[in-house]
Amino acid sequence: MKENKSRVLKLALFATGLSGIVAEYILSTLATYFLGDSVFQWTMILSIMLFAMGLGARLSMNFKTQILEKFLIAEFVLTLLTSTAALGTYFFMGFTEHIGIIIYGFSISIGLLIGMEIPLVTRVNEENESLRTNIAGVLENDYYGSLIGGLFFVFVGLPYLGLTHTPFVLGGINFMVAIFLFIKLRKHIDRKYQIAFSITIPVLFAVISFLSYNANEIVLYGEQKRYNDKVVFSKQTRYQKITITQWQENYWLYLNSSKQLCTFDEWLYHEPLVHPVMSLTKDPRSVLILGAGDGCAIREVLKHEGVQKVTLVDIDPEMTKIGKTNEIFVKMNDSSYYDPKVTVVNQDAFQFLENSNEFYDVMILDFPDPKSIDLNRVYTREFYTLCNKRLRPLGHIITQAVSPYYTTKAFRSIEKTLGASGFHTLPIHNHVYSFGEWGWVIGSKSETSDYMKKQLLQTDFNHLDVQWITNESINLMTSFGKDLIKADSIEVNTIHNPVIYRYYLDGTWARYL
Repeated sequence: MKENKSRVLKLALFATGLSGIVAEYILSTLATYFLGDSVFQWTMILSIMLFAMGLGARLSMNFKTQILEKFLIAEFVLTLLTSTAALGTYFFMGFTEHIGIIIYGFSISIGLLIGMEIPLVTRVNEENESLRTNIAGVLENDYYGSLIGGLFFVFVGLPYLGLTHTPFVLGGINFMVAIFLFIKLRKHIDRKYQIAFSITIPVLFAVISFLSYNANEIVLYGEQKRYNDKVVFSKQTRYQKITITQWQENYWLYLNSSKQLCTFDEWLYHEPLVHPVMSLTKDPRSVLILGAGDGCAIREVLKHEGVQKVTLVDIDPEMTKIGKTNEIFVKMNDSSYYDPKVTVVNQDAFQFLENSNEFYDVMILDFPDPKSIDLNRVYTREFYTLCNKRLRPLGHIITQAVSPYYTTKAFRSIEKTLGASGFHTLPIHNHVYSFGEWGWVIGSKSETSDYMKKQLLQTDFNHLDVQWITNESINLMTSFGKDLIKADSIEVNTIHNPVIYRYYLDGTWARYL
């Protein structure tokens, strides 16, 4: 009998470890999406959770009677918190600009409960096992649960269930184990607690079931409160949160709450991104586009008749699916995905270049802004060096380079990093209504900056079906005033010295967003 009781208690801790760790992973991921800087957020969330566990363990010392009952209370509360952590974050994001308080609040609460449960179970189980086997067995099951939870989150939860529904699955497991524990150990529980738990279980089941069933609508409600315009599409993928909003006849694309484009003026961005670098290349037959899952860059590339092959690499298959099938984007990109010249590869750009044996005449890099360590990686010298190896000797490369005025340090660091990777560089910029002043950097393996600028100024764009770019506009795009920073103070961005994302976050543009 004692052995069975011990097994039931350890099963409960296994479920606690499983659901608790997944909740922390989810909160860390959400903190990265909403607050940026993945390394900082993951480090802080997990560190604070461990601190809270220690605090919870200390607080458990104050419980001197009815230990089993208090453990069950903690189990039921933990079930509720782990199930609703992500949903609560999405709901409250529309009501406060300080969403970090909500995320960190959940992390502390969950950590406190897990910290309480481990010593409580140890004390309940002390009559069944010796101290040596008791402590080892309790911790063993909690840690095993954490491992299974981590594997579930990486291989099943995040890619298939998403951040909204994964917590309900894990909370449900914790809930079922808590019910099993209540049934098996019912005779050891005080009568008044038996009545309370008998009421709590169906109520908690009803609440979790209702929230799980209406999760998508609740998330949409929270998102709608967050954005000024009507949310017409929202999906959490393995890599990012994709949101599309509508205002009158115009649509906005957001990735992790950051603006990416607007149908009203996206051509003011995509024409400078594509046509200068294509025009500089004498025979651009093979073009590689990295990022740009919306398809607008493909549309502009295909306006050049000599193009024979376009390869688009985007890590998120959901983003390229939207670009190919969503009515808004199909109209915007002129069905560019359906051109037989286009090949789509859903893969990490860094890995793609490392494994590629092909060479390209033009490379177009259109990644989101480098506002985290993860995104910083595709703005490094190591990444640009890979690009250099796959670019033909007379080819050209261009990368989006954030705002030269709002984030001057990041802009100049991208220029300097591209130069340190074996390219001659030419920075350009343009005013985009939706974003303000924006910049790009062109690179060449053989042509100097002055030569590229001279060639661009002599380029005729009249043969292209464009809405804005002209020979006169090129003169404006290649002209800059004096920077308000010292160029000598700007560092080259590398994997081991990631400076661009810090430059970006320090810029006034990040605050404007």
